[in-house]
Amino acid sequence: MKESSNAKVVLGVFETYQKQRLLFAQTVADLASRESNMDALHGAGVCQLLRPLLLDRVPAIQHAAALALGRIANYNEELAEAVVDSDIVPHLVYSLAEQNRFYKKAAAFVLRAVAKHSPELAQAVVDAGALNALVTCLEEFDPGVKESAAWALGYIARHSPDLAQAVVDAGAVPLLVLCVQEPELSLKRIAASALSDISKHSPELAQSVVDANTIPFIAPLLANPDAKLRRQVCSALSQISKHTVDLAETVVDGDLFPNVLNCLKDPDGYVRKNSATLICEIAKHTPELAQLVVNSGGLAAMVDYTSDARGNARLPGIMTLGYIAAFSETLACAVLLAKAVAPLSHALVHEPEEHVKAASAWSLGQIGRHGPDHAKALAEMGVLAKLLKVLTGGSSGGPSGPNAVAGGDEEGGSDLKMKAKRALKCILEKTLLLDALEPLLQPSTPVNVLKYVVGQFAKILPNDVAARRAFVTSGGLQRVQEIAAGLGNAGGGGAGGSGGLLNGTKMGEYIRIINECYPEEIVRYYSPGYSATLLEKIDEYSRIHDQATKLAASENVPQQQPAVTPSILA
Repeated sequence: MKESSNAKVVLGVFETYQKQRLLFAQTVADLASRESNMDALHGAGVCQLLRPLLLDRVPAIQHAAALALGRIANYNEELAEAVVDSDIVPHLVYSLAEQNRFYKKAAAFVLRAVAKHSPELAQAVVDAGALNALVTCLEEFDPGVKESAAWALGYIARHSPDLAQAVVDAGAVPLLVLCVQEPELSLKRIAASALSDISKHSPELAQSVVDANTIPFIAPLLANPDAKLRRQVCSALSQISKHTVDLAETVVDGDLFPNVLNCLKDPDGYVRKNSATLICEIAKHTPELAQLVVNSGGLAAMVDYTSDARGNARLPGIMTLGYIAAFSETLACAVLLAKAVAPLSHALVHEPEEHVKAASAWSLGQIGRHGPDHAKALAEMGVLAKLLKVLTGGSSGGPSGPNAVAGGDEEGGSDLKMKAKRALKCILEKTLLLDALEPLLQPSTPVNVLKYVVGQFAKILPNDVAARRAFVTSGGLQRVQEIAAGLGNAGGGGAGGSGGLLNGTKMGEYIRIINECYPEEIVRYYSPGYSATLLEKIDEYSRIHDQATKLAASENVPQQQPAVTPSILA
């Protein structure tokens, strides 16, 4: 009896100890779910206290300790480093192969929470041998364990090509493809996300994903009712497509259309953006792929998307329209006919972010650079004036106005200003519509743009009599003389004369060609200061007349008109 009583006392002590350990681990896990407690937990050395509990003989204690550590490591990089420094990761990896499914999920959660913060922490997880253990978890029967392992593998792979290659070398890709085929939606999402994280780094890694026969299994999921799954599938396919033509063609061959076009009208904003990005990554490679997008109805759908989207979500639509238009005159015409200029112009004017405006300017330039008809369509919609406003507004993109140095092609400035300038150049060099060019023919227009405007007039006027007359009556010729004077044209009073800052420049040559289209007296008439010159000549005439009158009176000779040399009135 006495021995039995002693045994109960001893067992009672151990049971109390076990209950207290469990209570401690569970309480810490609960405290770790609130961010306000993190500093106090860290200061109390919680990682060192939880570490031995990971190897406890009671599974519930192990699970609670792992859950607490996962929440702590997930909070910030400093606490994740504390978990690594406490030598906890090797214990987690060791026990992954032996414990129950609840512990495996919690342990994978800790590894994911550590790896997500930085490449260095992810490398520490890899160095501890976690990849093989996580890949083994992908073969578990329980979908929750597979999901936790796939999530951790994705967080490791996303940081760098080397880490992604380590995940591939561990044999994770075929098992992730199998996970995509599982019935559980959450597992499908995480597996597709991990495949996206692997594919994004390089063509070789994307090819390794394609070689696992991934496309036939994930492409049909674009029609899945779950929005979060569609997001991840669009992301994975776009990360594969972006690298090479062959990879993009492989994605297209997976019956991508029309499901991806339906995603452009999805109620979920992320699905719309990711599907637009996917189409953009396909269309950018070759004229054939761009034509395939057009033939599949993708151009009209992309114009609608670009019209409806706002902010950064608009960017893939804008870029797609630019990529398609860049390849050929025919495709640029298709973009025009699809009424793409209106949303691009709207983005150029109204979007607050500069990189979106810059993309719009670039796309408009790609549309207008092919020929006069394309440039005319843009000019008639006021694109030239909008691009000029972007170029001259905001922060300085280089010298402008009449005092700027003629001919400077590459002044420094923001990416937006550089793209606006290049787009203007591309469109202006193809514009033959005088009504569109004249509003830009102002002394206030930056010289690096004005050069192309004057250059177009120099091309058109020598061969078009009606245009020459209209150019005078509209005030164009007068503005050219004002521009020449403002740029230091010392010889502006004579046809073809140029000096000052115009000597030896394209602008000076263009002004000379324009002036040679008109009689010399017409050019002088519209030159600045000509009225003052006439008044001076009148005054000179009056002085000579008065002198002649006085001389005649003094000699008592009948008054006669003074002999005026032609040079005075010339």
